[in-house]
Amino acid sequence: MLFVIIFIATFCSGFLFTWWAAAIIAFVATIYAGRTAAQSFWSGFLAVAAVWGVHALLKSVPNDHILADRVAKMVHLPGWIWLLVITMLIGGIVGGMSALSGLLVKRAFTHV
Repeated sequence: MLFVIIFIATFCSGFLFTWWAAAIIAFVATIYAGRTAAQSFWSGFLAVAAVWGVHALLKSVPNDHILADRVAKMVHLPGWIWLLVITMLIGGIVGGMSALSGLLVKRAFTHV
């Protein structure tokens, strides 16, 4: 359930807000629906990584990956797919750490 909440909210906000909106969404969603540390981290990681991958592909596919390939060459990567993988890893870490932080804040205020 947490994965779905984070995925849908992050996907919709990705068209309107900046990249860090994903962190806020993962944080708030985990306060609402988070149960365990592992579930929170991996739900946030996988949901945000998937959304960032989808958004990157939505921007890259229409121009046949020309810009992504040039950026990949500029940072000494073999191809655009590696740039996509790194983008997804960074997004996943942002989402996972934000979700875990949300769970820890929830525990801090409920276990007094």
